[in-house]
Amino acid sequence: MNIYYQKPQEKAQGEQIISVEISKISANPNQPRKIFADEAILKLADSIRQYGIIQPLCVRKIGENYELVSGERRLRAAKELGLSTVPCVILEVDEAKSAEISIIENLIREDLNIFEQASAIEALIDTYGLTQEQIAKRLSNSQSFVANKLRLLRLSSEERQKILENNLTERHARALLRVFDPNLREKVLSRIIDEGLNVTRSEELIEQILSNEPKKPKNRTSARDARSFFNAIDRLISSIRLSGVEVKSRVVESDEFTEVTILVPNNA
Repeated sequence: MNIYYQKPQEKAQGEQIISVEISKISANPNQPRKIFADEAILKLADSIRQYGIIQPLCVRKIGENYELVSGERRLRAAKELGLSTVPCVILEVDEAKSAEISIIENLIREDLNIFEQASAIEALIDTYGLTQEQIAKRLSNSQSFVANKLRLLRLSSEERQKILENNLTERHARALLRVFDPNLREKVLSRIIDEGLNVTRSEELIEQILSNEPKKPKNRTSARDARSFFNAIDRLISSIRLSGVEVKSRVVESDEFTEVTILVPNNA
């Protein structure tokens, strides 16, 4: 069974679309999306059955076969329909660039839940050496947007699962981050879920709880000073890369400090 690409006139100039056997396409190991709703896949499959695959998949050649760069949901929907081939554009990219394309596309399309977004951004930094500033530019967003996403990873895997299972929002998650004590945060989260608190009421609850907690000494470094520091670090890393040295950076945040590591290859 074949359903062909319906709008070849919309392809980019010089871009060749070919039919590729589904059996020859392997999944992208760097796909940031971990949860695929069956209902969404079935809905997409129904759309493909009626209108065809409007946008071709992107793949890269691996020997005699192909590895998916982007289009995981379209591939799954095509398999659901029992198609033998799908329209593809072959990209000449290495594994790192393939991963970057896949992650950025998913982030831009907002196909990821809030924690998948955060983990995807972390992967771009830790594995592929992008800075927060570079990621922000690729997403056409601010560096604070990227930093706020990364902060979500301070929550434990159990807390993340509860937040997703109970359809809480990113604002709920960010409010919970104000509670540093893990045991207290677990109690607050349970209360938010049990009482079905919206964001405003959750923030009020957390504010009330924190007002009764012993005050922590204030950090003398202002948020503005911290942003200036990280911007300077990003500019330094960009300058080093422009000189031809492929350095990587890693940022690890804790409640007490932020650790910035710059990795320089031995052959630099």
